[in-house]
Amino acid sequence: MSKLDPKKLSVDFRRGVTPISPIIPRHYTLTHSDITAELFLTIGLKYAYDKINAMRDEVLGRWVKTKKGYYFLVHLYVDGKFNPITTPIRNSIFIRELPLALEAIRYGDNKFFTTHSELNNVPILVYFNSTSPHFNRVEYWGTFSNYNILRNLVQ
Repeated sequence: MSKLDPKKLSVDFRRGVTPISPIIPRHYTLTHSDITAELFLTIGLKYAYDKINAMRDEVLGRWVKTKKGYYFLVHLYVDGKFNPITTPIRNSIFIRELPLALEAIRYGDNKFFTTHSELNNVPILVYFNSTSPHFNRVEYWGTFSNYNILRNLVQ
């Protein structure tokens, strides 16, 4: 897994979203540049489909509220637009890089997490979307408290 370099993270808040509100709807679109290793986090009322490229290697996340409370839902498109032969490779890349992506979301929206500190401890559920039953699954990936690099920098 790569380590998050905060200097290589750009954050864009779309109209209707501030650094502290709303909780719902609040959608995250995380993309990156393979050339510069920069990360681009867009936070809006909807996903930033205009930021998604043909590779389909973005991380999409949003807050969901149920009767039991909040959780964070992530969608990864494991197949992308490619031949299913590439699915195992893309799956392993998503697994390797997802902690970095979750750190980027947590760091990039730090003021939000400080204001709504209870959200640091809600479950993160990741949907690995694939046409292959073997790769199409939902996994629990801890909580954002596990991905708070600011906590790690202070210690």
